[in-house]
Amino acid sequence: MAGGAGSLASLWTEVNRCGQNGDFGRALKAVNKILHENKDDVTALHCKIVCLIQNGGFKEALNVINTHTKSLTSDMVGFEKAYCEYRLNRVESALKTIEGISEQTDKLKELYGQVLYRLERYDECEAVYKDLIRNSQDEYEEERKTNLAAVLAARSTWENATAEDMGLPESTYELCYNAACSLIGRGQLSQALKKLQEAEELCRMSLAEDSDMTEEDINAELAVIHSQMAYIMQLQGRTEDALQLYNQVIKLKPSDVGLLAVTANNIITINKDQNVFDSKKKVKLMNAEGVEYKLAKKQLQAIEFNKALLAMYTNQADQCRKLSSTLQSQNPGHPRPVLIQVAQLCREKQHSKAIELLQRFSEEHPESASGIKLTMAQLYLIQGHVTKAGDILRSIEDYKHKQGMVSALVTMYTHEEDLDSAIDVFSQAIQYYQSEQPGSPTHLSLVREAADFKLRYGRKKEAISDLEQLWKQNTKDVHTLAQLISAYSLVDQDKAKALSKHLPSPDTMSFNIDVDELENSHGATYVRKKAAKVTGENAPKEQGQGEIKKKKKKKKGKLPKNYDPKSTPDPERWLPMRERSYYRGRKKGKKKEQVGRGTQGATSGATAELDASKTASSPPTSPRPGSGTGSASNVVPPRQQKPAASGATPKYQASNQKRFLHKYIKYLPVVQGTFAFSAVFISPTLTINSLIIIA
Repeated sequence: MAGGAGSLASLWTEVNRCGQNGDFGRALKAVNKILHENKDDVTALHCKIVCLIQNGGFKEALNVINTHTKSLTSDMVGFEKAYCEYRLNRVESALKTIEGISEQTDKLKELYGQVLYRLERYDECEAVYKDLIRNSQDEYEEERKTNLAAVLAARSTWENATAEDMGLPESTYELCYNAACSLIGRGQLSQALKKLQEAEELCRMSLAEDSDMTEEDINAELAVIHSQMAYIMQLQGRTEDALQLYNQVIKLKPSDVGLLAVTANNIITINKDQNVFDSKKKVKLMNAEGVEYKLAKKQLQAIEFNKALLAMYTNQADQCRKLSSTLQSQNPGHPRPVLIQVAQLCREKQHSKAIELLQRFSEEHPESASGIKLTMAQLYLIQGHVTKAGDILRSIEDYKHKQGMVSALVTMYTHEEDLDSAIDVFSQAIQYYQSEQPGSPTHLSLVREAADFKLRYGRKKEAISDLEQLWKQNTKDVHTLAQLISAYSLVDQDKAKALSKHLPSPDTMSFNIDVDELENSHGATYVRKKAAKVTGENAPKEQGQGEIKKKKKKKKGKLPKNYDPKSTPDPERWLPMRERSYYRGRKKGKKKEQVGRGTQGATSGATAELDASKTASSPPTSPRPGSGTGSASNVVPPRQQKPAASGATPKYQASNQKRFLHKYIKYLPVVQGTFAFSAVFISPTLTINSLIIIA
């Protein structure tokens, strides 16, 4: 017994010494020897769990805890169990374990904050770190402030929340980096870029003090900062600079799979439908193991959307449909998976199926119907169904009274010659602004456009109320008053005369204008030439004194050599040969002398003799008009053009119709806010906007 006790004491001494030296491998061997002697030793089991955690054996440590649940209570090893679950990415289980522990120590609160951050419960996480900073004083205060800055940046980025100024210092590059992420979330890109440059300088200064750090190690540490800089450049439209920085980060091959995935995704968003082979290579980095545990839900969602779009642009229709269907099942109310499916259907020329899909989604999810209906209207316009597109646009309550929407609807109805519907669109918009924003610039501009539209299309009676409203707003507007008098002249002449008294007198309307200068101006269509002043030698001489200019005789035109004044000229000589009545078309295939025809030894001269058309004894049956031979009764009248068959269109009508269609298409409006499918590429995601330090 004494020998066994002595061996156990020496083993515990070994465990203590190895633990202080950080040699947890040897400590684990000593603990296993102790447990071999007493397998239910609680202290030895606890030490074994700690050694396994320190060596990265989280599964083994968790198995030990779950095997000895009777001897190891939750208050004893609750922190270790929650930490193992957290490191194994079982975040929900870790949260339950922490909530089941009665005593909340500081280290447990630290882990609780980490778990809440991973679950994206930022409000609760912020409260935990504020409590820790307020009630603890140790060497980890700077790390806690870094994590609090990360929480504030996450709220600013993913929840669009305006965080209060906590007065956090920016003494380290981690704090400076997180402050830059908060600025990005608020849209202050220029300030964020300056803050990232400061973080880069602080990082180089802090790492330069370590003699073991090489330039490659420093660049690897700066990769996250450079990737964030590239993201800002991309948002600012500096895609070339951003792409160069992104590629530098990829070449470094950092160990952070989340950073690589985000950088690859952002490169794909720059490539879009170009350079798809490079994009397909970058997809492998986005599919690396463990990426889903490193990024936020919105980042992962953006990456999956871009994978589906890349499949569409690389003509992988089945893969695109599969990915978009998966996205729709994961995000049933999100419109982008449906829009990707619609884009794929449009590439396959299946516009009817695309419209049916959009219609079904808008009925099931009315909260997202606005953008969906804009896409439906765009598809109807592509198919030429302008009236249906207009009806769809008018059903969008959010955009129904916007100026751009009113303009589009009026243009569409005008091209359909449906003036009543166009005027109705104006009337509804004016009534809306009359009740919501009376007298606003938008309201008055709509009234002005409605009046001009009605006057342009001869609806002067209907324009009177609009013109009166405009004139009451500004009684000094002579142009509106003149339009109002012109409109009243058709309805009520007495009213027109009464209003004409408000017109200014001709004297007040006269302007100091030099008419001669105006006529001789550059823009005048007719310029009156002034008579040049002649003096001295250039003065014209009198008719008797000077030489009279001789008039040039006109030369007679030359007549053709075979001109016969007795013959009557051909009345069809001005028509092209093909349109003349006696044109019989070319005789193709006949040569002057057909050599090789007939019996062997026959000459071509014999064939000419046998040709009755070449003999003088056979007069032509229908001589050319004006040839002088034969009587006038033998002249064949010109053939009349055959009437067009039913349904056929003469040439001039077809050309005019084509010109009308070109004009129609040219002026057909593209509705503002329609979903251009190439623009489905959403904004690239941020890089790791938190530097959470794991204890």
